[in-house]
Amino acid sequence: MQSTKSASAKEQILDLVERQPDDSSYDEILRELAFARMIDRGLADSRADRVISHEEMGARGAAAASDR
Repeated sequence: MQSTKSASAKEQILDLVERQPDDSSYDEILRELAFARMIDRGLADSRADRVISHEEMGARGAAAASDR
């Protein structure tokens, strides 16, 4: 789902659904919608500079693992 200011959420969803193969299952379409939404959110976070480095993520993971 490519975010464009001119396309509404409904239009973006319809576009994604229409691009799926005719024999797509309900679950496959839902997965595609969820994936597209995750990508859109990640890109928005990146544009807003809400990101951390790979090293920071590794440190957070190690800290969480040691807390268990």
